[in-house]
Amino acid sequence: MHRIAVTDGLAEEAISHMKSKGYVVDEISFSKEQLNNGALSNYDAVIIRSATKLDKLAIESNSGGKLKVICRAGVGVDNIDINVATSNNIMVLNAPTSTTKSVAELTIGHLLSCTRFISKGDRLMRKGIWAKKDLRGSELSGKNLGLIGFGRIARNVSMLGNAFGMSIHAYDPYLPDELFGNATKHESLESLFSNCTHISVHCNLTSQTRNLIGKKLIDLMPLKGADGSNCGNYLVSLSRGGIVNESEIYQCLNSGKLKGVGLDVFETEPVIKNDLLNCDNFVATPHIAASTVEAQIRVGMESVSQIIMALDGEIPTNLLNKDLLN
Repeated sequence: MHRIAVTDGLAEEAISHMKSKGYVVDEISFSKEQLNNGALSNYDAVIIRSATKLDKLAIESNSGGKLKVICRAGVGVDNIDINVATSNNIMVLNAPTSTTKSVAELTIGHLLSCTRFISKGDRLMRKGIWAKKDLRGSELSGKNLGLIGFGRIARNVSMLGNAFGMSIHAYDPYLPDELFGNATKHESLESLFSNCTHISVHCNLTSQTRNLIGKKLIDLMPLKGADGSNCGNYLVSLSRGGIVNESEIYQCLNSGKLKGVGLDVFETEPVIKNDLLNCDNFVATPHIAASTVEAQIRVGMESVSQIIMALDGEIPTNLLNKDLLN
């Protein structure tokens, strides 16, 4: 009888499905110390989200037991040392398709909030200030939207952006030309920023992308929108904290080079103190891009399907460390 640990929560539908298959499911959280002392070694698989960190020590401390599968209920796997998992013959899986729509919709939500002062207007009204004359925004229609990374989520954002009348530009050196569709492909970030007043980040956090977006690129953004309007420059990121250089973005907001910034992810989470929170033209959400009722059910069921395939001896479709097949 297989035992599954669910450390960071999962939709009840997914938990019930595993139990219906005869699995023993423990919804349980472990401290870093417990993980390093082999708390997962009696489980065949573990399903984690972003809160549980499985680094080299944590994985090696549990590799001598039953653990065969680590599944990230979501897209990003920067909290798992995949190389160490591979060397210890542990599969690493994820659920990349489940949250696509939710993240894409909130991306557009952040753009709208920045360009139409939704958050700022709300805050002022709560203070008794009717700032109707001071909150003249700009339309998304007619503007160039630059996407850094053009994977599944970014392509959904592009469709939504098209619906608003935006022209889509993208930079992704890892994708073949045919996947760019009607988007204008750029060969460099410098080219992308030079042509777009609105930028959205959709790449992974790696040693190459850490602090990738800062003042140098922001300074390249055009003064006017593609439609000739004085719309200002906007940046949103719902990908991973650390890609955007927060201190430099803060400077760009205060100087007026950026008219609005929206972030759902931060270099240090949870955010207790951050200078960006003092900026009226900054929109913040607490890493909730994937937090919709629909996405949570999808991500749970997709994760469970991958776990079942792995424990039944099949090759999971979302296997990330394919070197195990060699």
